[in-house]
Amino acid sequence: MFENLLPPLNEHNLPYPDTIHPIVVHFVIAMVLFAFLCDVIGYITKNHRLYEVSWWNMFFATISIFIAIIFGQIEAGLSLAYDAVEPVLNLHTLIGWSLSGVIAAITAWRYVIRMRDPQKVPIPYIAVGLLLTILVSYQVYLGDKLVWVYGLHTTPVVEAVKEGIL
Repeated sequence: MFENLLPPLNEHNLPYPDTIHPIVVHFVIAMVLFAFLCDVIGYITKNHRLYEVSWWNMFFATISIFIAIIFGQIEAGLSLAYDAVEPVLNLHTLIGWSLSGVIAAITAWRYVIRMRDPQKVPIPYIAVGLLLTILVSYQVYLGDKLVWVYGLHTTPVVEAVKEGIL
């Protein structure tokens, strides 16, 4: 009934040329990691200008992660997830949604720190930044596994699933 309203799917099983989620999510990854690096370097060198760089990176990462999740959900829904890939895809989805809340909370905390004293960042905040960096790195590992091991949205895997091989 509604099939006529949707655009046709291509060889990647998508209504647009290629996946968008990885493009957007790489901005989030870069901004979060760079924010942590700026905080650490700023703390060590006492260069408070790096704290401002860190703040804006976290601010835009918070916005960008929600865009990444929207496209991630669309593309996960359109992926032809066979049995072997589902546990990894489900974990990647769960951590992605969790990261949106974690990043938003850390950014809110960072905002309070910035309003109180823009020239200082406490050690507990940097420690949480390290934990966030580890969590983001694990999420990157899962995303890489979905593409490079399980081949989601790659033409050969899409064809194999459609033919019933996988």
